[in-house]
Amino acid sequence: MADRDGSIWCDGALISWREAKTHVLTHALHYGSAVLEGERVYEGRVFRLAAHSARLINSARLLDYELPWTREEIDAATRAVVKANDLTSGYVRPIAWRGSEVMGVSAIGTTVHLAIAPWAQEGRLSVQVKPGGIRVTMAKYRRPAPEVAPGEAKAAGLYIICGIEKDRALKAGFDDALMLDWKGRLAESTGANIFLAIGGKLVTPKVENFLDGITRRAVIGMAERRGWTVEERAVAPQELDDASEVFLCGTAAEIVPVGAVDARHYQIGPMTRTLMADYAELVRQPDCEGFGESGHFAQLARAKAA
Repeated sequence: MADRDGSIWCDGALISWREAKTHVLTHALHYGSAVLEGERVYEGRVFRLAAHSARLINSARLLDYELPWTREEIDAATRAVVKANDLTSGYVRPIAWRGSEVMGVSAIGTTVHLAIAPWAQEGRLSVQVKPGGIRVTMAKYRRPAPEVAPGEAKAAGLYIICGIEKDRALKAGFDDALMLDWKGRLAESTGANIFLAIGGKLVTPKVENFLDGITRRAVIGMAERRGWTVEERAVAPQELDDASEVFLCGTAAEIVPVGAVDARHYQIGPMTRTLMADYAELVRQPDCEGFGESGHFAQLARAKAA
């Protein structure tokens, strides 16, 4: 990824892709104090851009630092770098981090940086959809309790257990891993939220110290517009036995049907197929860059700024 043509927006200016570098003693590299987003470009527009930018700001605040750019400025920078790279479809990675002025656990005294890098890549980026759905296994690590880590933040350091479990799953012949929370309830996969179709309803784990996905909220909104019942609640892993359909969803993954969770097998059913089609239309609407069902991120940002 370091040796590419194109431009990256970094600390207020567009620079050459190959010039976008940071020092080896950057605090975020040693202590995980970076926050990030993953965004998708459809027909030249970033889906739910405002929600992603607001969540980035909120993530930094949860790690006790402020970004020196407003949500509107981050939105404008994102549009500028997408345009500079002449992208009609692809992926965008904003990342904010604390600099190299201090080397130690405390980051007090470090500068805050922001980079936004977009690149073209067709299709789903995190999991490749297979004709019968992907194969998922249960992870060994669990999502941490609220007293252990700020799970609401999309923080780089919190992804270490996700990376370990994703690699473990791939090496065992699976496509992803499903993680429980600290109480042993279903939480999410290594990089996406999960939905189950049970008894004609959509069921998804209530967000408790894991990421409340922007795509997750879009899925809930699409389902409710179709008149379907959506239950956000604690979900026991045994309820996987009761599900007729299972799918994952996230910005990179979009909506991915699950064909198996270990020995359990599922069909790609009507709810999953309908939502996949609805989502393909939703992300290409002219007003797709707004908050959509994710306006709570802006409310959080405003509340903490006050």
